[in-house]
Amino acid sequence: MDAEIVQLAEMAGPYLTAAAGAYGAAVLSRAEDAAADATVNVGRRILQAVWRRRDEAGQAALEAAVTDVGDDPEDSDAAATLRQQIKRALRDDAELRVQLAALLPTPTPGAVTINSTGDRNNVAHTIGTAISGDITPSRP
Repeated sequence: MDAEIVQLAEMAGPYLTAAAGAYGAAVLSRAEDAAADATVNVGRRILQAVWRRRDEAGQAALEAAVTDVGDDPEDSDAAATLRQQIKRALRDDAELRVQLAALLPTPTPGAVTINSTGDRNNVAHTIGTAISGDITPSRP
């Protein structure tokens, strides 16, 4: 598979998950929401762009993948299935690749982007020791 397609799908992943997690399958028809954060709105725009360019079977597969992520945004298998749907759409449509690339922020050379979801996640480029949660280690 073309490296550009893989890179675009990977870059889009957090946006897709955020949009699907916020709205579920309704994201495919929802108008931009001023109250939603930028990540959700970018994900919504990507999903709608893909939706409009798919045939009926492609739309059904995309809707199923979005619904699965909406039901459980923490499910990495569901997120991977959604990314696979995006890759499939990008592979079939060069114009869509250009459109999606224009929607995604341009990465800064040398910058590191770290995405985190869930409670009590420690996020950093490098972590030595990280303790999270309510459990305190017992001391002898």
